[in-house]
Amino acid sequence: MDQITIAKLLEPFLAQSLAPAQLNNISTYINMLLRWNARINLTAIRNPEEIVTRHFGESLFCAQQIGAEKLCAQNLDARSPHERQPVVDIGSGAGFPGLPIKIFSPEIFLTLIESNQKKVAFLREVIRELDLKDATVFPGRAEDFAPTSPNNVVTLRAVERFSDILPTALRLAGPNGSLALLIGEDQVQSTRDLAPDIKWQVPVPIPLSQHRVILLGNAMFP
Repeated sequence: MDQITIAKLLEPFLAQSLAPAQLNNISTYINMLLRWNARINLTAIRNPEEIVTRHFGESLFCAQQIGAEKLCAQNLDARSPHERQPVVDIGSGAGFPGLPIKIFSPEIFLTLIESNQKKVAFLREVIRELDLKDATVFPGRAEDFAPTSPNNVVTLRAVERFSDILPTALRLAGPNGSLALLIGEDQVQSTRDLAPDIKWQVPVPIPLSQHRVILLGNAMFP
């Protein structure tokens, strides 16, 4: 798909346009996804335009929300504006939202957690093809992952057994980490109930979606 079409489809999700290099990475990523998807079923969405909006648009919208939230946090506690918490993406599948977040913010340290070995191969090939630095894949279960940083931004999107994996996500976030969840609005209250010690923000509706939201929360003590 050409960059002009991609940029147009992403307009509802972004406050400002992506750079040509970012759009080129997304175009390459889409081509790889379509090619691999014919063999290993990475996503049920086959239409390229819907791939842009549902996968890349939602993931980039999440990246934008994380960026705004972290900027506010840095202003509040006077941390360096250059400080970055690592991002840990649980159940990455075809790489969403982790890899688009990395494309949006190339400076982050990203770990994709995926237990399906065929999907692991795809993720590593995308990282190699796009020459993404400081991006790795953990080929296993989130419960078995030991983060190298005590404070991470943990992302979750469309994972199975959400209520079961949330405690693991909290552990991986660390004592001063944060969570960015792409969930249905009907899951918001149950998420708050499952993790009452997290300071949850008001859920943000995802553009072009009737029922999906971004729910951000952090474990930072006052």
